Amino acid sequence: MKIYTKTGDKGETSLVHGVRVPKFADRVEAYGTCDEANSQIGMALSLLPMTEEWTQLRAVFHMIQTKLFHVGAELATPEGKNVGWPITDEDVAFLEEEIDKLSADQPALTNFILPGGHPASAAFHVARTVVRRAERKAVHVATQEQVNKAVVKYLNRLSDYLFVVARHVNLQMGTAEQYLHE
Repeated sequence: MKIYTKTGDKGETSLVHGVRVPKFADRVEAYGTCDEANSQIGMALSLLPMTEEWTQLRAVFHMIQTKLFHVGAELATPEGKNVGWPITDEDVAFLEEEIDKLSADQPALTNFILPGGHPASAAFHVARTVVRRAERKAVHVATQEQVNKAVVKYLNRLSDYLFVVARHVNLQMGTAEQYLHE
């Protein structure tokens, strides 16, 4: 299979089930932003040491990156068509459980945290902001067409999880968090 098809050379792309739309269509922007977030998560993971202590987190992110691909597939599926792997409330609950596990050992938040610290932490913060943008785009699509409500919830919870992971990385790496001072 060739990597290039030349079908997008005129500014259109195909949604799932072959529906052609402009490359700037809201659905394309939404699932493209999910793809961008997934890539940023991969970048953040690549900045973590390849040691045993990060094995469990990598396993959780393997599942999350797969689910994020499924979120993109849902957003790339035209209204009224079936999607193979729908996001569910159980997927959202999984993220909530992971948030609770990681945040249990973190210092209480008393001020806004500035993104940064360890390079992996900073990269998880970037991923968080890209997921927030994907969420905004998915909400926009949902104002025009039907979108699985669990997709928006999943993106919302994923950005929360990425925030907690960024804090976790700084804590584990012994890197102080920087707080907003007014």
